[in-house]
Amino acid sequence: MKIAIGCDHGGIVLKPSIVEVLKKRGVEVEDFGCYDESSVDYPDYALKVAEAVASGDCDKGIVLCGTGIGISIAANKVKGIRAGVVHDEFTAEMISAHNNANVIAIGGRVVSPEQAAKMVGIWLDTPFQGGRHEGRVAKITAIENKYFK
Repeated sequence: MKIAIGCDHGGIVLKPSIVEVLKKRGVEVEDFGCYDESSVDYPDYALKVAEAVASGDCDKGIVLCGTGIGISIAANKVKGIRAGVVHDEFTAEMISAHNNANVIAIGGRVVSPEQAAKMVGIWLDTPFQGGRHEGRVAKITAIENKYFK
């Protein structure tokens, strides 16, 4: 498995612990930046991660900013991306089990690096349940196909 990761200055605090847990799992990581706390624009990094996932170059993606909100909105502008913010173990499980999200967003000003690493593990370990959720995800794709030309 290959996972794309990208962040702005507000999310960089989480990146080292997430990359460490991914590498311990044997996951290949493609790091799209940023690499220090200098102020940058989160849409630039959301786009790089989302394009890598949408193109199939990476299997999944992780985006990090101060809250996870802005960077998730930006990632969702790329066709084929289902990104959402996770902030605890329950949301990390549900975003995979119910929403089949291929990108997760986490806020560096909302959760600790240890919490973020744990949530990433839960997201990766939780399979999509399908069933009634499959129809709902299909409806999201139908909306996307209607508006993304």
